[in-house]
Amino acid sequence: MNATMYLSQKPEATAADILSYEQILDVLPHPILLVRFDGVIIYANQASQAMLEAVVGKDVYQLFPSFSPRIVTDADHSTHLIVSKDGRSFEATPEFVSDGIILLDLRRLLNGPVGTASRDRDELTGLMNRQALLSRMSRTLGQGGACRPIAVHCLDLDRFKMVNDTLGHVVGDLLLKKVAGRLQSACGGGDAIARIGGDEFVILQHDVTDEATAAKLASRIVDIVGRTYVIHSHTINIGVSVGVAIETEASQACNLLRNGELALSEAKTDRGRYCIFQPGMDTCLIQRREIEVDLRRAVALKQFKLNYQPFVDVLTNEVAGFEALLRWEHPAKGFIPPLTFIPVAEETGLITKIGDWVMRTACEEAVSWPGEVIVAVNVSPLQFRAHTLLQTVASALERSGLPAHRLEIEITEGALLDDTEKVVQTLNALRDLGVKISMDDFGTGYSSLSYLQKFPFDKIKIDRSFVAVDSEDSAAILKSIATLGNSLGMAITAEGVETTEQLARVRSERCTHVQGYLTGRPMGANQIPSFFTQLG
Repeated sequence: MNATMYLSQKPEATAADILSYEQILDVLPHPILLVRFDGVIIYANQASQAMLEAVVGKDVYQLFPSFSPRIVTDADHSTHLIVSKDGRSFEATPEFVSDGIILLDLRRLLNGPVGTASRDRDELTGLMNRQALLSRMSRTLGQGGACRPIAVHCLDLDRFKMVNDTLGHVVGDLLLKKVAGRLQSACGGGDAIARIGGDEFVILQHDVTDEATAAKLASRIVDIVGRTYVIHSHTINIGVSVGVAIETEASQACNLLRNGELALSEAKTDRGRYCIFQPGMDTCLIQRREIEVDLRRAVALKQFKLNYQPFVDVLTNEVAGFEALLRWEHPAKGFIPPLTFIPVAEETGLITKIGDWVMRTACEEAVSWPGEVIVAVNVSPLQFRAHTLLQTVASALERSGLPAHRLEIEITEGALLDDTEKVVQTLNALRDLGVKISMDDFGTGYSSLSYLQKFPFDKIKIDRSFVAVDSEDSAAILKSIATLGNSLGMAITAEGVETTEQLARVRSERCTHVQGYLTGRPMGANQIPSFFTQLG
């Protein structure tokens, strides 16, 4: 049970109260955990997720083996609890929130016991820490009308977690130091640079004459951080997303930092770029947060269902299989399109849980279909990174009794971008189970052709954009992909076929399967028997 679910059961808590409560915790600069009296962690704000990763649902005593009510007093005469994890010490300030919940405010100690730690510097990079940054921002903004215009640049490294996971934390730490050095070289002498989290940095830029001045620095940061690194003979490529907020009048430091973080969230929707804060971004964040809250509840209450769209063999006109399509019917808001909630599910990591449910359900519902009819299931790139996909598929097949050759896994190019070697290993292991593998949306990415050399897909699916548009360019691409697939012995599915003219065109190009409204619309599992009956 997460914090939202817990509080929603209290009669005095409204939906607005719950949303506001979690929003407040998420924008706090320090890590916060909400813990039930039985020790289960039910909520972790963004700062704690950056520090501790996935902790919700875990036992606080397992996470912190040395957790104990050991009270100490620091130099400011404040009382704290001391806890530890993996040899790292933290101070925790416990606060009572409501019946059955304790709030733990975790702050990493940089050196030694409380009261002797450096309060101003990040231990690894030597840059300012969050506390020192906020203090400097407050002093600068507090000068009122005399203060010069400033800009805050909030940075988040792209693909840094993959470096830590594959090359180890030693290389990761060295990479962070090199990034810090590049930021120092990119900034002016009067600018302040801070590391405020694992791979999060903030730059306080002074003497910002206009928006173009801030944009110039942000662009330089994206360029210089994105250049290749060589560490311990490893060639490393990462990127950075930057959110910029500009302030020319006296204001609170936390508000300016919050605006920068809002702009950063927008920049991260298409990584490796910068975005400047604009009024209204907070409204978008609230809407996104509402979706996240509803999505977590939907996962817990199993509000999802699957529809299935048939794909047809071009030569025999028989149904070869169905693609499983995820649908979310919100009890109050009605149907929510996948394009609205899938990005939020991926950003929050919920897509892995949802994807596991889709895999199990699709296999369970497909086992009763006649003959050798296939069920095709889309798999998110994040499911590959979770390293549990093989186990999930094997378990779903075993529990349902569905023969492996009747399951087809659909992946997009995004699954192959970060760590091709490990993904290919997983795909080969799935192939060994007997599962079919297809590449979805073929032709829309930059490297689709090269991936066909690295892994022999059973099928490639031609994106609907090449089918829907009747132009010489689309026709040429459609013909090239179909010819390539045939020469490699792969099946080819043309998506989005809606007219008899489109069907004739893809048939003439020797596509093996078609999928679209012309041959069958998405339907519920309970409609499939009658669908086959109508086909005769």
